[in-house]
Amino acid sequence: MRATHLLAFVASLPLVASVAWAAKRPPSPTAWRLVITEADRSRLRNWRDAWVLGLDQARAAGQSAAIADEGALLDPDAGLENPILPDGDYECRTIKIGRKAATGSAFSVYPAATCRVGAGRFIKLDGPQRPSGTLWPFDPTRLIFLGAMALGDEPRALDYGRDHDRDVIGLVERIGPHRWRLVLPQPIWESQTDVIELLPKTNAVTPPGGGG
Repeated sequence: MRATHLLAFVASLPLVASVAWAAKRPPSPTAWRLVITEADRSRLRNWRDAWVLGLDQARAAGQSAAIADEGALLDPDAGLENPILPDGDYECRTIKIGRKAATGSAFSVYPAATCRVGAGRFIKLDGPQRPSGTLWPFDPTRLIFLGAMALGDEPRALDYGRDHDRDVIGLVERIGPHRWRLVLPQPIWESQTDVIELLPKTNAVTPPGGGG
């Protein structure tokens, strides 16, 4: 009898693993409303205010030309319809706008890294700060991102909702042909808003209608 039970248990392991993976994927387009924390509901409501404050701080610090050079990337109102990110790898460059403290940089541009999109999830693969999490439809021009931040040499981020200081919320927008951004309002550290530019590498396939 014990052997029979053991065989049944072993046979069930692939199914358990597949169910566990499925649990990490969005079960419905509105499921994020059941997952989001109260703190992130506030960040979502105030995303534009944080962005504008960050731009104001950066301009006051003498970065007006640098902001203008980025064009649509740093324009809060540049989002286009059809924000869906094709699965694949992306070159992703992070710009931190504004600052939390009275001193420090109000505009920082970081070297390009690699980000990956697949199965409804987003992950930044390298760099000192690496957000990862789940993407859901939000409105005709944006996806919503709920995730967590891995730092330094940590092998992976915690699951969303486990640690308030690591949780991140974001909005994905398409801002041109084959060009997207992930906007992270009011991150815990340093800036008022982080903007991550996303440019597909050769293995990312643009969906129908995504190139105009």
